[in-house]
Amino acid sequence: MKKKIITLSTTIMLGMGGILTIPGINAHANIQTSINEAQQELSSLQAKKAEIEAQIAKMEQAIKDNNTKIEETNAQLGQAQAEIETLNTEIAAVQERISQRMGILKERAVSYQESGGQIGYMDVIFSATSFGEFIDRVGAVATIFEADSEIMKKLEEDQNTLKTKQETVEKKLTDLNSMKQELEGMQSEIAEQKSQNEALKNQLATDAAKSMAEIASLKEQQQQELSRAVTSFTKNTATNTNSGTAVSINTTNTNVGSGSIATVINAGNKYIGNSVYVFGGGRSASDIAAGRFDCSGFVAWAFSQAGVKVAASTDSLKNTGTRVSAANMQPGDMVFFNTYKTDGHVGIYLGGGKFIGSQSSTGVAVANMTSGYWANTFNGRVMRVIN
Repeated sequence: MKKKIITLSTTIMLGMGGILTIPGINAHANIQTSINEAQQELSSLQAKKAEIEAQIAKMEQAIKDNNTKIEETNAQLGQAQAEIETLNTEIAAVQERISQRMGILKERAVSYQESGGQIGYMDVIFSATSFGEFIDRVGAVATIFEADSEIMKKLEEDQNTLKTKQETVEKKLTDLNSMKQELEGMQSEIAEQKSQNEALKNQLATDAAKSMAEIASLKEQQQQELSRAVTSFTKNTATNTNSGTAVSINTTNTNVGSGSIATVINAGNKYIGNSVYVFGGGRSASDIAAGRFDCSGFVAWAFSQAGVKVAASTDSLKNTGTRVSAANMQPGDMVFFNTYKTDGHVGIYLGGGKFIGSQSSTGVAVANMTSGYWANTFNGRVMRVIN
């Protein structure tokens, strides 16, 4: 066999930082490939680590923001309770005044009857079936005392005052119950976020360990390749040179649909895996830039990208647009779920049994509503904003 001697200068980086120059090493290409692969793997793991750390930072900030919101809600609850107690005290006082004045009127009516009054005042008093009828009958007696008339006017004023205060108390109670329900929902979201945060931290630790193991393995491989190359060189100084191969990876992002509906559907793609659920999020430029949304804030933002303005609350969104049956829903429709309350969660239907929304456990993500949790909580409400 005829040997063709080619002299090359090959530089091999050693694990300890030393440099060895050996002419014509046949394993040059393999060693260089190992080095390239090690660098690519290390870069990939470092990028993943940075991404997870950034996501954890977002989660920590979201938890702080949600805790602040809970503290504010608790303060509002305390204030509302104090207002209700004050109103109840005032109502009790009004009721006492009404009772006292009713007693005065009855005493005067009895006195008038006993003194030989021509009008059956007792009949007026005791045949009335309600307080309102009592007022009407007494008002119809032409010979009633002027003082009694004044008392009756005050009774009517007190009665109206009582009614107004009772309505105020009822509204306060309704608002208070809504606040409690909202607080419970927020606490549930906080618990899920804390759980997700722990999972992310554990994943980071696992990835870091894998990264260290991979780096150690690649360094050992480099040493082994070097040893084989040196051994080969000492036996044969004439080797063939292998050319390196470059590998390029092309990544593409594919959107679906067209027109306004497509804009709504595809708007949130950039936030998938790069967002976090924050109660009340998505309503400011800073939140949107940082990928901080709650479910209704995300839906409102997505529609705004197509020039369609909708409210950023589930209570308003559930009555926005035209309601269609679940059997006829199409991409771009809003779908609702009974989570911590009726219509407590909203997303945008994508087709194929999937929807995109800002979920408390994932941030913006695509979810399957044909099985599991979302199938169980889907309540059949579908609202169409864009035809």
